[in-house]
Amino acid sequence: MNPSPDIARLIDIMAALRDPENGCPWDIQQTFATIAPFTLEEAAEVADAIARNDLEDLREELGDLLLQVVFHARMAEEAGAFAFPDVVQAINEKLIRRHPHVFGNARDLSPEAVKKIWDEIKAGEKAQRAEKRGTPSTGGVLDSVQTSLPALSRSVALQAKAGTVGFDWNDARTVLDKIREEADEVEETLDSSASEDERTEEIGDLLFAVTNLARHMKVDPEIALRRANAKFERRFRFIEARLSEQGRSPAQSDLDEMDGLWNAAKAAEKK
Repeated sequence: MNPSPDIARLIDIMAALRDPENGCPWDIQQTFATIAPFTLEEAAEVADAIARNDLEDLREELGDLLLQVVFHARMAEEAGAFAFPDVVQAINEKLIRRHPHVFGNARDLSPEAVKKIWDEIKAGEKAQRAEKRGTPSTGGVLDSVQTSLPALSRSVALQAKAGTVGFDWNDARTVLDKIREEADEVEETLDSSASEDERTEEIGDLLFAVTNLARHMKVDPEIALRRANAKFERRFRFIEARLSEQGRSPAQSDLDEMDGLWNAAKAAEKK
């Protein structure tokens, strides 16, 4: 498939939207900082479409994410930093550099060997960038874990990286014991005058331990939580629908009744 000429049109449209005189007032006011939350939101919606296996929706969400790239590139071009072609060139060079087993002389490598090469090249690139910024790497095991990752993903990455040097639990059951220990510590804050910072710290420890259990069980915690969210939404909508049939809303019901409807929704799903 040949590259679409519509990419050039998309770049032109973005330039028109940012035109100081005839552009969109909202688009003109945006900065890297104000657009960044939308970029994260669009990436999350791409992940959601994948989780739902909705390829039609995925096509649309990928377009929205591409718009974010074009938007940032346009603002960078206006600042005289770089433009969209520079972004494309950079990723092209990076892909070729990180795949010597495809574009170079390294051949017939196992998936494990490929990942090792990728990690080594990526670590070297990161060290070079850090040195260029004047913040050289300390050489620590965790240096390669990006601070920009979402909290759940970064927890998994930190735990996995520490595990490469033997700092890890032996199996999932020991992690489950750790979760019980952390839950007990959370419970202690319920019956004490613990500060908000103390409660936050204990909840964080519990979440970190649960994430660790997911890693040991080879479960992506982000996917697991997304499914739990979808399940909760599905069952709560069941409650709303049943109450609506009676001309009522959840606010006009009580917890016992809603809990009964929740169990009915759960039973219906099992069937």
